[in-house]
Parts: sequence; C-alpha cells; structure tokens
Amino acid sequence: MTTIETTTAGSLPRTQALIEANAARGFEDDGFTLRTTPEFEELVAEAVRDVVERQRERGITQPGDGEFGKAMSNAVDYGAWWTYSFQRNSGLSLTGEDIFSQEPVRSAPGDVRLTTFPDRRDWTLFAEAYRDPESGISVGKNTTAFPATTGPIAYTGQEAIAADTRNLRAALQPGERGFLTAIAPGSAARISNRFYGTEQEHIDAWVAALREEYRAVTDAGLILQIDDPSLAENWDQINPEPSIEDYLAFTQIRVDAINAAIEGLPREQIRLHLCWGSWHGPHSTDIELKHILRTVLGVQAGQVSFEAANVRHEHEWTVWDEHRELIPDDLVLVPGVVGHSTNLIEHPDLVAERITRYARIVGPERVIASTDCGLGGRVHPQIAWAKLEALGEGARRAAQRV
Repeated sequence: MTTIETTTAGSLPRTQALIEANAARGFEDDGFTLRTTPEFEELVAEAVRDVVERQRERGITQPGDGEFGKAMSNAVDYGAWWTYSFQRNSGLSLTGEDIFSQEPVRSAPGDVRLTTFPDRRDWTLFAEAYRDPESGISVGKNTTAFPATTGPIAYTGQEAIAADTRNLRAALQPGERGFLTAIAPGSAARISNRFYGTEQEHIDAWVAALREEYRAVTDAGLILQIDDPSLAENWDQINPEPSIEDYLAFTQIRVDAINAAIEGLPREQIRLHLCWGSWHGPHSTDIELKHILRTVLGVQAGQVSFEAANVRHEHEWTVWDEHRELIPDDLVLVPGVVGHSTNLIEHPDLVAERITRYARIVGPERVIASTDCGLGGRVHPQIAWAKLEALGEGARRAAQRV
C-alpha cells in the first residue's frame, strides 16, 4: 500500500511553561546570551518528548523537536530560527544598531546589497498597513536583541546542539527518523558586519562555524534541515529592485556557502528549507519561483522543503511540473501543504490535492508532505495542532489517490 510521509518545517507551539521559563532566563554580561540551568534543560527535554508524541498522534512520520531548543519568550515570535544562532557563536556583540535600526542601503546594478528590514520593498509599499496594529499584519517579537559581528566568529554551541540531538533521539521510537533545524550561512550573515573586510569573508566565517553544528546533527543519525529563507526572501530586502541576473549572482554565493558547509555530509540527511519569510504581510514583492529554481536546486541536499500552500505561491507547483528536467532523480520534494499565514484550517481533501500534484511529478515515494513554514509563534497553538491533524489526514487520503 502506498504511503505518503509527513513532517513539519520546524517550529511548533511552545508550552506556556517553556515560554515563561525562557522569559525568566537572565542574560550574560554581553546582554543577549541567555543563561541556562539544569532545571531548565530538564524542562526542555520533557517538552521535546511531549511534542514528538503529539506529532506522532497526528500522523507526522518524520517529527522534529519543534525547535524547542531555540528560545522563544513570547507566544508570537517569527525569529527564533535565527536568533538562536546568537547564543551559539562567539565574535558577536551589541552595538546599539542592527538591521532594524540602521540607515537604509541602496543597491545599484552590479552592486547588490541588503537594506534594512523596515526598508523592505513590501514594507514600504504597504507602510500604512505595516504600521497599523489592527491591520492583521504581524512581524512578531524576538527573545533577544540583534548583535553585530565585531570579532572572529567561532562556534561555541557544542553543549546546546548535544542537548538538542540527545533530547530528540530520546523522544524517537525505534526506526523513526527525526530532524533538527539549523540556520544557513547566508541567512546568519545578514547581521551587521563590523569585523570582516568583505561580505564574502563574513559568509565564509559563518560557513566554518555552522559546519560544526551541521555535522553534530548528521553524526547523531538525524536529518539536518538547513533554514535559508534568504535565498528567496533577500529579493524583497534589496532596494531598488535588482535585475534577475544580479540577484542570481548574489544568491549563488549563498548557495555555494551551503555546499561548502555540508561538504562530506550524507546528502540523504540534508534538507534545505526555502521560504519567502514567514511574517504575516502582503508579500507582494516576493520573487517568483521560476526565476530562482535552477539556482536553488544547486544546493547539494537530498530534500528540499518549500512553501506551496499560501496564496502567493501555491500556483507555483506548475513551475516544478514544467521544469522536471531540473529535478535530480533522487531529490525528495517536501512541499508545504498547510500554511502558517492563515488561521483557516485546511480541509484534508485540499491537503490531499496539493500532495498529489507533486506525487504526479516525482512519484509518491519522493514526496514528504509538510507545513509551509514553522507554525510555532505564527498561529495559535490550538490552530497549529488542528492544521497538523489535517496534514496527517490529508496524507492518508492522498495515498489512496496515487
């Protein structure tokens, strides 16, 4: 009998106890590194056991740890996938200026540079809506301030990643495959650089640091999901809009960085997660998948996870269909079939329909149904778990159709 594997894109709703415990943690002298205690670590381990079981109950066959090892101290938080990296690398410090507060940057042909987050083209185009607290647009809250690179970057998260792998492995059943997420070098390098002479040197430093975290995950026998929304999301953070050619050259540097960081690691244990940013906004300036697909597929990953359920990108299943020749024969597609950008709970038949689109392209054995992005911190917990239930049921129905 055909089965459709299921997973998530990472973040799942934290328990109230975990949110409160993170909020109660003090900072080290640097002002952004969170302190920990044995009691807190045990709370996380227990929460991971529970969140894996809750995924299993809803039909998720490749569960993650919900990113519970990545601190969230607010119920709404879009940045834990990124801010956790500040806790695990040296060479960073607070400067009083970050990507939210520094002066906007302008690009020019042949000179593509990222501007500030408030200067994103979508944010400026819909400035009134973004400023209106009742508009429904949300960019979330972060647990920590954003530091800058002010010294040589080095990985210091050995104990943290060891705890992540230990907690997830303890929660898995025999034969069950689980995954952990980690930030990509290109996304990590979007913080301000006040130390390295060039952008390339800054990215290379993140490659060397993050490679240690990546290897720890694969050595533990787990799937490593590398989160790199920057591959698509950067397009909106370049002002004015660049040419496609300039953007692809800019993005190729980030693709090369991932490949350098995962060189020698088992390809079948690597999953790339691509998205256009998970904040609740218009996303009117998202780059179209057709422009970046060839470049993105240059990442030497065995799986690629991507948004395929939200109204801005669902139609792009046809891009995959029309460009089958670009898809490696052993690549597993991990389309999002339930979304983080709406409170509406997808009907299982719609979920099944979305899954079958991709199953017809590469075969059901090479499709893992997932969420568009992490649900934790983006939709209410009650809604998030209902969406995962719809995902599991939709996968069962899709298996009967293919």
